[in-house]
Amino acid sequence: METKHGIKYRQLHIEDYLQEIPAEQGRVTGVYAHEWITGNPDTNTDLWTEHLLDTILRSGNLNAAYKRVEKNKGSGGIDGMQVDGLLPCLRDHQDKLVRQLREGKYKPNPVHRVEIPKEEKGKFRKLGIPTVVDRMIQQAIAQELTPIYEEQFSENSYGFRPGRSAHDALAKCREYVDEGYVYAASMDLQAYFDTVNHSKLIEVLSRSIKDGRVISLIHKYLKAGVMEEGGFHATPEGVPQGGPLSPLCGNVMLNELDKELERRGHKFVRYADDCIILCKNWKSAKRTQKHIIPFITGKLYLKANLEKTTVSHVSKVKYLGYGFYRNKGKCRMRVHPKSITKMKNHLRELTVRGNKWSSPEREKKLRDYTDGWINYYRYADMKSLMENTDGWLRRRIRAVYWKQWKKVRTRYKMLRALHLPEWKVHEMANCRAGVWRAAAMLNSALTKKILVDRLGYPSVSAHYLKVRVNY
Repeated sequence: METKHGIKYRQLHIEDYLQEIPAEQGRVTGVYAHEWITGNPDTNTDLWTEHLLDTILRSGNLNAAYKRVEKNKGSGGIDGMQVDGLLPCLRDHQDKLVRQLREGKYKPNPVHRVEIPKEEKGKFRKLGIPTVVDRMIQQAIAQELTPIYEEQFSENSYGFRPGRSAHDALAKCREYVDEGYVYAASMDLQAYFDTVNHSKLIEVLSRSIKDGRVISLIHKYLKAGVMEEGGFHATPEGVPQGGPLSPLCGNVMLNELDKELERRGHKFVRYADDCIILCKNWKSAKRTQKHIIPFITGKLYLKANLEKTTVSHVSKVKYLGYGFYRNKGKCRMRVHPKSITKMKNHLRELTVRGNKWSSPEREKKLRDYTDGWINYYRYADMKSLMENTDGWLRRRIRAVYWKQWKKVRTRYKMLRALHLPEWKVHEMANCRAGVWRAAAMLNSALTKKILVDRLGYPSVSAHYLKVRVNY
């Protein structure tokens, strides 16, 4: 089977895919891949980094990369190949792919441009979806580069790193606030992933990676371009989000900012390109902001959004969807009002009366969304918010049913099935009030017990009480 670029790959045997990967085992137990290769954590790793491409192209590493891509699924790239077509392709064509990668002749495909709406109305986040073959190659590179850079990354960096999460970043913020650092300089990097300077990124990568073939391959991925609106567009700058290599490259670049902040002695937390610097007073925060922006623009060649780069008390800060407040001298967290608005807007979309979903389909969409949302915000104090949301959401669900019962005779039928007294059935079936008011009246018929226990609709307050973490 030939790909678009005529690449023929060496066959991967099925036992290769089923074998245990020593490098993976090493990572699970905390031993980095280069330690496994050298057998001595104190050994100088220059020799390894000078021959890094050979390590990347090990069958074990490629097998692990394939498994990861297969597990993550996702849509295909511009060549139309889906994830389930990757294994047959590799069985037939891996040999030439590996040879071209080793000889520096491989040319990555452009990425497929996809736009995802942001919170701000009319703004979109641009994703670049690589082909599944390119995704596997990027994954193989990322697997070997990650242990190199994990040793260099700051303890205050949390985004896209193994064993770290947004909740860890928020816990660090709370720790600093409890120490008295209650004023925040929030750094907003304008379209960060789309504006990364390629030359600067390559320079930073070259400090640790001594194998020029790997640097060249990464540079090719940066320059691969995008297919958008039916045509090819070059990418003179930026790291397209959507590939396995992008988060690592983003962290490598911003690690320069982390080191500068540490050198200056600042308390900060960074999750991907979302950075917050915490100070003890407003003047100090303002001074910090003033002095760090020239480093970001002049040394890293990034763009700071001055309108969103603000200094304020932590009680007015939105960070990773959370807000902060102090109670009895301790920092606690709540859901930021903007996050609440976003959540309710999404619930409105899921309970629009004209989307023609079946009741089980709507129930599943609501449960999947609310469970995921609450699991993320389980560290926030939001008991009353969830109770209010519960009542509001159930009223919207009742409005959906009332809209479906368009005709009076249908209302008679459904209300009698709910075992209401005949006088109540007659009164409600002939109701001429609007849908929203009728939904409130329907509360006595479609009770919480029926909606939650019998029809399976979610109770957001019950789920929150089950999973919340209030410490």
